[in-house]
This record gives sequence, C-alpha cells and structure tokens, in this order.
Amino acid sequence: MYFLNEEERKHLLKRLLPKSRELEVAEELRGWNWHTAPLEPPYDCRLALYEVAGSYCPTNRDLFLRRVARVRVKPNAAMVRGSALHAALVHVLVTAKRLIYQYGVERHIDICRQLQALEPPPLSAAVRELAPEEQADVAQKTALLTEFEKARIVARIQEVLVKHPYIGEDSLANLALPLVLEQKLDGSFLGLSQNLSADALIAFEPMIMDLKFGEPRDFHYLTTTGYALVMEAVYEYPVNLGCLVYVEFRDRRIIVRRDLHIIGDELRQWFIETRDEKARLVEEEIDPGVAEDCHPTCPYFRVCH
Repeated sequence: MYFLNEEERKHLLKRLLPKSRELEVAEELRGWNWHTAPLEPPYDCRLALYEVAGSYCPTNRDLFLRRVARVRVKPNAAMVRGSALHAALVHVLVTAKRLIYQYGVERHIDICRQLQALEPPPLSAAVRELAPEEQADVAQKTALLTEFEKARIVARIQEVLVKHPYIGEDSLANLALPLVLEQKLDGSFLGLSQNLSADALIAFEPMIMDLKFGEPRDFHYLTTTGYALVMEAVYEYPVNLGCLVYVEFRDRRIIVRRDLHIIGDELRQWFIETRDEKARLVEEEIDPGVAEDCHPTCPYFRVCH
C-alpha cells in the first residue's frame, strides 16, 4: 500500500522533493518552535491527534461527549473494519522484516516461500462482535489485502537481491521495506497525547504516510500535518511531505490512490487553529450542540438523538 508506483516516484522526485526543499515555511510554524506562539499550546488538556484531525462531526460534539461528558460508545462497523485492515497490513510488513532477519540473504528462497504462505491475522474480538455478513466482509478484505501485499513485498525483495549481489540482511530489509510502521511519537510539546502512532514513516526523505479506507476528505490533511509538526518538535529536522493512501475494494480488486502533498504554511496554520479550537471546547466544557446533518453511522448518533 505504501510503495509508490513509477509515476508517483517521478512526481515525488522531479516535482515535490525539489519544491519541498525550496519551501520557505514560516519559522514560527516549524514544530521545533513548540515553545512559542502560535504553536505553544494555549490550554493544559492533551488531545489525541485523531481528535484534532478527525472532523466527521460538523459541530465536534463527539469530542465533547467523549472528553467532557465521558460517554463511552462502541466503534462503528467502519472503524472496526479499518482497524482490522490496518492490522492485516502491519502483520504482513512486520512478518516480512522478521523473516529477512531470521533467515538472512542466503536463505532468501525460504523468506519468499514463507511469506507467500502467510495467512491473514485472526479476526479481532471487535470484528467477531459484528453481524455475520460484516464479519465475512472483513475476512474477505483482510485476505485480499494480505495476498496483495505479499506479492508486492516478494517482488521488492527479489528486485533488491538482483541489483545488489553483496547485500546483507539489514540492508535488504531497509531497501525492500524502507518504512517505519506505527512510529511512536510524544506529542506533548504541541498539546497532544504522549502516545501518538503514525501509520508509516519513510525515513530517507522524511514523509508521513497515513492509510485511509474511506472516502477522501479535506481534513485528512490534518493527520499528516499534525504528525509532521510532532516529528519536527521531537527530532528538530524539517518534515515537508505527506502522503494519504486511499484504499478501495472493488469487485475483489484493490484500488489504491496516493495523495502526495507538501505540508506548507496553510496546512500548518489550519492544524494549529483546529487544535486550539478543540482544546478550548474540552478545557471550557463547551457543548457545541447537535449537528443538523448527523451521519447515522456516527458512534454517538443514538446519544445525540
């Protein structure tokens, strides 16, 4: 899912990378200036990044109910499905890395064979609580995703081995799978949770990647922007690139669209303003009221109606 195709690589290398390196982000909007305005958190509360970046509720009443009213609800089917698909992808990628280190380059055939035989991870307890038809749908999609990703990883391993005859296992893992999955980050400098987890990070040219299994929404850019700011705050180097990976299942096929983008001043300012607005809602216990156009699949729909 995270591996760019040839056209995307050209777009990244010939357009976005040069532009991002010339990018003059306002110094006060770099994450390493977390101790000064406007990045300095105006309130003491700590928000999860998804609480800042997720704007599915038009009035943000879901945040009020969760953080102020302390209402606990079960995740909806889409959330459970997304979590299961994320887990399946991580399962394949982490297993591939583990096999490379376990067997080494000399036993590359064993690596590929075991990877090709890999089964999807067991369905979680949350998936097993879904209706039977929804369980079957999740099982089918996790199996399809697992097969899709296995084939791509095997091809990448073989491509690296063909090109580099004297490679070792650590370099093989790094070139074939140049990703850090579920990168743990402390967002407390920016008024966020200490326990953030970015879907994937490409370290060669720092780029935040976030996986989505729903329709594209403008506020999805806040996720990559938030993680970029946190990376800058923690490690003090610029992170100018993001990539939203949208995955669609259509007629037992997987369709992937990657939205590569530069994380400039406008996105950074949008994230800061959204963070401050939502932190104020929690800190001052403001009930924003029920939205006029609530989505019926919202986990809090029954609470509001």
